[in-house]
Amino acid sequence: MNLRVVVTGAALVVLAVFFFFYMGGMASRSNDPATMMQTVGMVSGGVGAIGLVMVAFGLFRRKRS
Repeated sequence: MNLRVVVTGAALVVLAVFFFFYMGGMASRSNDPATMMQTVGMVSGGVGAIGLVMVAFGLFRRKRS
C-alpha cells in the first residue's frame, strides 16, 4: 500500500466535490448557468475520477522492493 498516493487521491476527490458545490453557488450569477454547470461537472468529474483511480492504485498495487 502506498499511503501517499491514497492520501493524494482522497484529497483530489474532496477538492472535486468542494469545487462542484462552490461553483454551484456561483451559477446563479452566470450568464448561462446550464453551460457553466455542465463544464464544472465535467471538470470535477474528471478530477474525482483521477482521485478514485489514485486511491485504487495506492491501495491495491504493491511497492517494488
